[in-house]
Amino acid sequence: MQTDPHQEQIRGYYDVLFGAWGAQHWWPAETQFEVIVGAYLTQNTAWTNVERALSNLRGAGLLNIEGIRKTRRPRLERLIRPSGYFRQKAQRLKTFVAFLDKEYRGSLDRMFSQPTEKLREQLLGLNGVGPETADSILLYAGNHPVFVVDAYTRRILDRHGILPEKTNYEEIRELFQRSLAQVGERQELKSPVVKANLESGFRGAAHPPSPMSTATRVALVQVYNEMHGLIVGVGKQYCRKSKAACEGCPLQPFLPLK
Repeated sequence: MQTDPHQEQIRGYYDVLFGAWGAQHWWPAETQFEVIVGAYLTQNTAWTNVERALSNLRGAGLLNIEGIRKTRRPRLERLIRPSGYFRQKAQRLKTFVAFLDKEYRGSLDRMFSQPTEKLREQLLGLNGVGPETADSILLYAGNHPVFVVDAYTRRILDRHGILPEKTNYEEIRELFQRSLAQVGERQELKSPVVKANLESGFRGAAHPPSPMSTATRVALVQVYNEMHGLIVGVGKQYCRKSKAACEGCPLQPFLPLK
């Protein structure tokens, strides 16, 4: 059977990046709900702004389902203002909690016990939830095996001649999931259930270890988790939007010959 060279290349990305930078500890959070809130707040803003908004919610004792449910919207807007688009995001957080209450009696455990495709469809039906937000919630909060595609992923694929930057989200997601399935199988042979290494040397885009980033996961979910974090590291440090800084990038050897 013929092997897709693009799939081999993406598997090569994983091996090289993980070998260079190790565990990235994505998503940095204390709880599942904090991941969900962060997935909403990170839309159209930098993570440093999200951290300020999360800190405000945490300081007010409202970074939980009950807090979002009971807090009046004007106050919620003030607290999350650093994340930008705060009125829209406050309403979207309210909408998510209302959905959780209606469909799953306020229980994240009930929600995340649903089949991946069913829950993904439900999340995509909520106002303000696109594929990247839905997949971030599924992967990082719910440990569902879905790969998260972001702007960094698109940029790297385009510059490496694999897929154009404007390629459909689902096509990119499916390519990564097919490519990384073998990596997941390889990891599963070592251990079907894994826990992220606590070591964090702040290489790539690494965060300090957190309860969510070191949670026990099935091997494939951990591979998707690490790959997304590693790609963010490439995007932030080397494959920048304005101009690529390829010298020193672990993925430089994969660039197509000119």
